[in-house]
Amino acid sequence: MANSKKIRKAVFPVAGLGTRFLPATKAVPKEMLTVVDKPVIQYVVEEAIEAGIEHFIFVTGRGKSVIEDYFDINFELDATLRERNKNAELTLLSDILPAAGTTSFTRQQAPLGLGHAVWCARDIVGDEPFAVLLPDMIMKGSKGCLAGMVELYGASGGNVVAVEECDPELAHKYGIVGVGDKVGNGFKITEMVEKPAKGTAPSNLFINGRYILQPEVFDILARQERGAGNEIQLTDAMLALAEKQDFAAFPFDGKTYDTGAKDGFILANLVFALERADIRPLVEAQIKDVVSKL
Repeated sequence: MANSKKIRKAVFPVAGLGTRFLPATKAVPKEMLTVVDKPVIQYVVEEAIEAGIEHFIFVTGRGKSVIEDYFDINFELDATLRERNKNAELTLLSDILPAAGTTSFTRQQAPLGLGHAVWCARDIVGDEPFAVLLPDMIMKGSKGCLAGMVELYGASGGNVVAVEECDPELAHKYGIVGVGDKVGNGFKITEMVEKPAKGTAPSNLFINGRYILQPEVFDILARQERGAGNEIQLTDAMLALAEKQDFAAFPFDGKTYDTGAKDGFILANLVFALERADIRPLVEAQIKDVVSKL
């Protein structure tokens, strides 16, 4: 059944330590590492804006205050740029600035997992459906992933996850969904299996880090026992919620880059750079030359 409640709020769990990128992330949050010339977190926020999100909720941790500063005015920098007539740069900074009162920041004091991070946003989200965007995952497609999910939510209601195809031989590494009846621009989910044993996966469609969830998930997370990695897992809470509510899947037809992994981060930089008309002519020939000599 379709749901009339608009998806207004999005949660960005940005408290992770980023240990895979040490020593860089000792001083710089992994979400602030740049893909070409923008921090990873900006790509994810832009995806949320395209989908109509009005309130951006960041679940942070110690050492992450630079994220809050990034989405705020820097008076000294603005004044210097204005004095030097750097109008293009001023416009660029203005364009990334959220409207007053549309961002909230809350702390996850201990690294207790993704489910716990989402639960930390409960009072800000309130009693309404909301989106969750994993900040490591940046998407490239003809249409934003979350925008497609919001469209599906309008037709299906309930809960929505985004999925993407993987090599069937690698399905055991992901959270995989079972494919049910078509609904809107997606399909109903018959089951969700976290890292199924080889040869047992119900499909090759994996959950790629985008969710629309009903607020009842907070009650489940509040009682959730620790799971894999001794952490409170969002997947476990979704499985419990699926016993009472419908889940649908939006098949994203683009590509997800996991910038929390070194290979994904490097690939994202290459792909996004080569798509830029101002950068491709400068680097394409050099990239080919480097590859040919290795």
